[in-house]
Amino acid sequence: MIYKPPSGETRPLPFGRSPSRPLRILRLLISIRETTASYNQFSLPLRDEQEITLCTFFPTEIRMPKEIRLFDGDGTVRGYFRVLKAAMAQREYDVVHAHSPHVGCFFLMATVLRRRARRSSVCTVHNSYRSFKLRNRLLLLPVFAGFSRVVCCGLASYRSFPPWFKWLAGKRLSFVPNGVDIGRVDRAVQSGEARTAAEDFAVVSVARLIDVKHPGTVLHAFRKVDDRKSRLTFLGEGLLGGQLADDILAHGLNHRVTLGGLVAREAVYETLRTADLFVSASAGEGLPIAVLEAMACRVPVLLSDIPPHREIADGVDFIPLVAVEDVDGFAREMRTFQEMPPSQRAAIGEQCRRLVLRRFSLPVMHRGYETIYRELADKSAR
Repeated sequence: MIYKPPSGETRPLPFGRSPSRPLRILRLLISIRETTASYNQFSLPLRDEQEITLCTFFPTEIRMPKEIRLFDGDGTVRGYFRVLKAAMAQREYDVVHAHSPHVGCFFLMATVLRRRARRSSVCTVHNSYRSFKLRNRLLLLPVFAGFSRVVCCGLASYRSFPPWFKWLAGKRLSFVPNGVDIGRVDRAVQSGEARTAAEDFAVVSVARLIDVKHPGTVLHAFRKVDDRKSRLTFLGEGLLGGQLADDILAHGLNHRVTLGGLVAREAVYETLRTADLFVSASAGEGLPIAVLEAMACRVPVLLSDIPPHREIADGVDFIPLVAVEDVDGFAREMRTFQEMPPSQRAAIGEQCRRLVLRRFSLPVMHRGYETIYRELADKSAR
């Protein structure tokens, strides 16, 4: 099944359920952090429209709104089965939605004799096949075989899976592109001061500091175009943080390059508000939320040439794509943006914003999942 964004403004009630009762969703997660998509994109924006219950494997690191029920695991398999059993015993759910192959397998194990509980089960694949470790690829096998629906986070993710994975899931496999909470972005940045043309050229990269994201490529490309006035900010944490800090010091960039660490989403948006360019040199993604959030903040983006980034840039000419690890290529494109008049960068930023509104907004994503939920509920009722 290939997803197509719904057209028109008519939005039927999901599932033929009573309009007096909101949809009941049980979401299964590994953990909840500031960057967790299944919380920020799927749960938080809908907390007033749905009755959402979250069940996590690891203890939750952030404060939960009162509208969302939370069953917090303790980081052990036994603890997760305990909270999963408690969550499922509390009420009947319209949909059980898993957001990782790990918790998906736990759910299948817990419901091996409860066929009814699986009838309205969905698992979202939040990455591309090549980005999964071997262990996780193996965990995806029972997920593709056992869930009522398996949803990839974008067309590139869908296309990345081998034919035999697609055969295993059959018509139960589809894709819905990730969406950005543009309202949350706007609320975070509307009170801030507008950027002025007199300020230095500011580059931002938001990603985990790990090998597959290639933060070193971004740093060394920036060093090649550094005019001793430009600034580069990394937001994120990871195993390469120490090495990156050493490289920054070794090249005398400590006054112009900042390692901001893991920060709240609103702090990310505030940083993007003052940026001239967002850069991602990643070698593997699902459909990157950080890129879409930068575009929603009206920031031009410079991306590595990988299928998920091609999906974002499809049909437009204002998003340059550079081969992975091509430091000179990133430096060349970075310099092009650096030398642009601020008005031209602002115009590109507006084009980025319109692209996200049209193809990668939360309403588009939520309508896609609403269609899937309704099909599952109708089938379960029959």
